Amino acid sequence: MQSQVESGSGLHHVVIVGGGAGGLELATRLGDKLGRKGKAEITLIDRTRTHVWKPLLHEIAAGSMNPDKHELEYLAQAHWHHFRFRLGSMDGLDRAKKEVYIAPFYDEDGVEIIPRRTFKYDTLIIAIGSTTNDFGIAGAREHSIALDTQDQAERFHRRLHNALVRAHTQNVPLQAGQLEVAIVGAGATGVELAAELHNTTRELAAYGLDKINADRDVKISLIEASDRVLPALPPRLSQSVELELRKLRVHVYTGERVTEVTDKGIYTHSGRFIPSSLVVWAAGIKAPDFLSQLDGLEANRINQLVVRRTLQTTLDDDVFAFGDCAACPWPGHDENVPPRAQSAHQQASMLVKTVKKRVAGKTTGLPEYTYRDYGSLVNLGKYTTVGNLMGSVGGSSLFIEGMFARFMYQSLYKMHLMALHGFFTVFLQTLARMITRRTEPHVKLH
Repeated sequence: MQSQVESGSGLHHVVIVGGGAGGLELATRLGDKLGRKGKAEITLIDRTRTHVWKPLLHEIAAGSMNPDKHELEYLAQAHWHHFRFRLGSMDGLDRAKKEVYIAPFYDEDGVEIIPRRTFKYDTLIIAIGSTTNDFGIAGAREHSIALDTQDQAERFHRRLHNALVRAHTQNVPLQAGQLEVAIVGAGATGVELAAELHNTTRELAAYGLDKINADRDVKISLIEASDRVLPALPPRLSQSVELELRKLRVHVYTGERVTEVTDKGIYTHSGRFIPSSLVVWAAGIKAPDFLSQLDGLEANRINQLVVRRTLQTTLDDDVFAFGDCAACPWPGHDENVPPRAQSAHQQASMLVKTVKKRVAGKTTGLPEYTYRDYGSLVNLGKYTTVGNLMGSVGGSSLFIEGMFARFMYQSLYKMHLMALHGFFTVFLQTLARMITRRTEPHVKLH
């Protein structure tokens, strides 16, 4: 069936595909600066109706955050900030015609709600993020849950809650692995999820599930192929985090490469078997597969679009990519810019200037991106937060932990919210949550 074509208004049309942290911030700022003044038309395309900051997905999975209170409606944000939002998933591109193809959208019953569409663009910016890379491990896709989306995080929480309720009401002893959670990958997501689960499983058990002894019955395992947790971060930070995890009785297995996942648990290359009915896969990332065949654009082995420091793709100056889905050079380093929220935020800020230049007709002398490492923070829930500030680019960093580190971690989310809503709105939202928090359970109970 022929697709519908959404024609523009005659203004320079900027199409942003992907409403994650970087894409939504960029659409919001361009809408305020260009859309509101009628200087350009800004369209944001995303496959979901709402936005949740991805670094918070482990809290949704554990149940320490209610997503209903933190998700943002794309349509509302578009209305407030003078850009258009369109629901759908990109599945193709014609660079010669400057057209983006969006797949039909179906509801949960398989009924087509939105037909296939085509969007014409003058500037295309791809910011669709990354997905978990299971490396083709046998059974990983069938028997584990990734935490790439809000739906996946909520699905894991439902399975966790159901497992606790089932264990509470059954008349037979617990089976091996029944209340054991295995997390594959000890990067930031895996480590933070392990700590959150230690807290929330005890909170859940305290709300009437008195037949469950969380310290005895609930077990959390963290499996990492490298020789330490948080292998991408400084060793001192890794050591501090692992010490805290062991205090929480999290079973940490380093140097163990997963070879198979079944409905009963995990097998590793050393012959170890870790029983678990709940497996979270948090090891490795890759960009969505379709990017590797996107009308001839250059992509690397994990499907990231290869870009220059201007964030333009190597084969098309009108197509940009940034965030986790882009392989951006990092001068002075053998690797590319790391896939972190801070790099996507920095790139979005630079692209605001870039797009303003292109709208004004300037196609040369565009800004070039230089990654600034402001450090890393790892939040272990209510127990502690550790991190290093200023990064290690200059050869020095400041190790921090405790309340100050937690404040810095929370401020990252507030900075994201302020980029979307402004200071006054975020201040009122924070005040309202502080008040309502006193009358709500501190864990999601369903």
